[in-house]
Order: sequence, then structure tokens, then C-alpha cells
Amino acid sequence: MQLTDFTTLTFDVYGTLIDWESGMVAGLQPLLERTGRNLSRDQILEAHARHESTQQRYTPHLQYRLLLAVVYKRLAEEWGVAVSHDECLAYGDFVKQWPAFADTAESLAYLKQHYQLVVLSNVDNESFAYSQRKLGVEFDAVYTAEDIGSYKPAQRNFDYMLEKLGERGIDKSKILHTAESMFHDHQPANRNGLANCWIYRRHDKQGFGATMNPGDMPTVDFRFNSMAELAEAHRQSM
Repeated sequence: MQLTDFTTLTFDVYGTLIDWESGMVAGLQPLLERTGRNLSRDQILEAHARHESTQQRYTPHLQYRLLLAVVYKRLAEEWGVAVSHDECLAYGDFVKQWPAFADTAESLAYLKQHYQLVVLSNVDNESFAYSQRKLGVEFDAVYTAEDIGSYKPAQRNFDYMLEKLGERGIDKSKILHTAESMFHDHQPANRNGLANCWIYRRHDKQGFGATMNPGDMPTVDFRFNSMAELAEAHRQSM
């Protein structure tokens, strides 16, 4: 299997292209300063992953920025801090400020010359519009949790993406699903028979950070530690 075998890259965004972990920790600072606890970065992210994943299962219809507001409330309760509704909403809105990884825009600009680029993201459309400005390219299609009514790793999200790409004449065999999260993306990619590329942003860290532990590790067809490594591997393959 070669990178040049594919015509379409389908991307997770948050954790892969956007540095959501740094964004989360920055957005949680007002809450963390009031906890009186010495929480490590990974303890913060793992608690966030637990509440976010639960909320996505129970309220799959909820727009992501509003879902994050509930996560903030649940974290505040867990850490024994009283917060206002406005504070919760402000945290949900902070997703618009999450930064892109330094290598993202340049890598996407290169890959855009060789592939169709498609987004499959657990986000609402308004928040993604702000993130897209940081990514520097126009995607050929954008499929969000708000569009679909559920959150990855739900099968519904992958069914929707594959149906819509199929309508455009893109065969599943020509799709390379490109993502960081084992839980949200690579397990369902395996389940759906999609070739997959792991952008292992956490290669120098322990655990799974802001994503849930997937249990049995999925298989991957390609692994790179950054988007820059993926772009360079494609250059070499040419």
C-alpha cells in the first residue's frame, strides 16, 4: 500500500490539525485556578475526555460548543467549584480560539495539490468556520457532528461520510482516513474497512490525553508523528 494509491484524505480536525489539548487547557484556566488541586495536564485532559464522551453519547444532537459548556459544568462539579452558566458558555465558545498545530497549514496546502481533502469532525459548523481560517485551505467537503446528528465514533457518522462521498463517485478503496484518535477514528475506520493513517501527535506522551482509551488497539496502515511527516512521505513517494 502506497500513499499514492488514494485520491481522497478524510480528516479528523481536533487533535490532528487543531491542537485541541492546548486549547482545552488554556480554556480551563479560570476553573483550574479555583480548584485548589494540583492536577497534571494529563489528569485534566483525561477527565475532559470522560465527560465529553459521555455527553456525546447522551446528547448526540447537541451542538459541540454547547456540549462543551456541559463538560465545563461537569468538570466544575467534579472538582468542587461553583460556576455560572455564562462561564460554561464561554468555555464552549473558546473552541474558536484553539490553535492549529504549527505544521498544519503548510502540510494541507501541499496535500491539496494531490488529493481531495474532506473533513469528518465532531464539531458544530460555526466553531469549525473559525478553525478553518487557521487551516489555510478550502476543503472539498465538510461533514460535522451538527450536520449528522451524532458524534464519532458512532457508525452513523461514517455511514454519512461514505454515502456522501459515494454520491460524488469516490470509492471507499480510494479514501485514506487520517486522524490522531484511536477511539474516535481508527477503531471505526477498521470497522468500515477504510485504509487509515495515524497522525500520532502524542508520540512523546503517555496515555490518550483528551480521547478515551480505545481498549484493543486498532490497526493502522500508515503512521506519522506529524502532518509534516505525512507530506514529506508523499513527496518521497512521488
